[in-house]
Amino acid sequence: MGYVRTAILLAGMTGLFLAIGYVLGGSGGLVIAFMLALAMNAFAYWNSDKMVLSMYGARQVDRQSAPELYDIVEGLARRAGLPMPKVYLMDNDQPNAFATGRNPENAAVAATTGLLKILSREEIAGVMAHELAHVKNRDTLTMTITATLAGAIGMLANFAMFFGHNRNNPLGFIGTLLVMILAPVAAMLVQMAISRSREYEADRIGAEICGQPLWLSSALGKLQGASERIVNEEAEHNPATAHLFIVNPLHGQNMDKLFSTHPNMENRIHKLEEMATPGGGGRGPIDYDRPRTRPKPRSGGSSVPNAGRAPGRGPWR
Repeated sequence: MGYVRTAILLAGMTGLFLAIGYVLGGSGGLVIAFMLALAMNAFAYWNSDKMVLSMYGARQVDRQSAPELYDIVEGLARRAGLPMPKVYLMDNDQPNAFATGRNPENAAVAATTGLLKILSREEIAGVMAHELAHVKNRDTLTMTITATLAGAIGMLANFAMFFGHNRNNPLGFIGTLLVMILAPVAAMLVQMAISRSREYEADRIGAEICGQPLWLSSALGKLQGASERIVNEEAEHNPATAHLFIVNPLHGQNMDKLFSTHPNMENRIHKLEEMATPGGGGRGPIDYDRPRTRPKPRSGGSSVPNAGRAPGRGPWR
């Protein structure tokens, strides 16, 4: 059902974009809007991952430079049946993570140094499983297209006052005014609805990938509290990228409001805890012989947890 809803919302946003073109310029404006949408999405398809990684100063790491993080991602990717994505690290005190890339073969996952400092190995596995779920579901491409269309709608709305008096405008000044006021709001609502829907789905699939829903639920609780205390300067300067992160990197948006890019955290944790109950569908195909309790936070340590542990010994293998 989540995929159907996403498809309907994405189609609605595309229709809104084309409708704006028609309102501003008639049939000619509709054609121009369509060509513009194609061009912008083509550019985003090939370049969005590089742009966002560069925006956050992410550096690619490997087994030598970040052995524990790389080992976690490698084990989870194998378990999910995905190609090994590129792994990036961001020097940022706010604990957070995101995934990007146009398809699983060209995907990347990125985590902040703050995330590696406060989470246990199991919680990190839960977070990275969530990001791999986005890759598996191709949410990275869906959200890139959504963000591109939302940005284009906002751009057209800004141009409405200059081009809205065109004689091809079928609705005249009233149509122009409606476009300027309502179109950006509608686009933002659709973008937020798609983002929230994909986050719930990624939580579910991520819990199945790592096999332990409580690992992710425990991580989410820690990330939410820390993200509210620690400012992510790059995200504050680029709020359009907020939907990429596992928890909202912006301050002042900790509720499941109409304009929030992320679901209410209590709702997400509750759903994961339900998966962990008997019959809840959260048990992975491998029995880890671990009690279903939340992992205890790790105190101190390096920026990469348990860096001295030999590769290949993750419990999700």
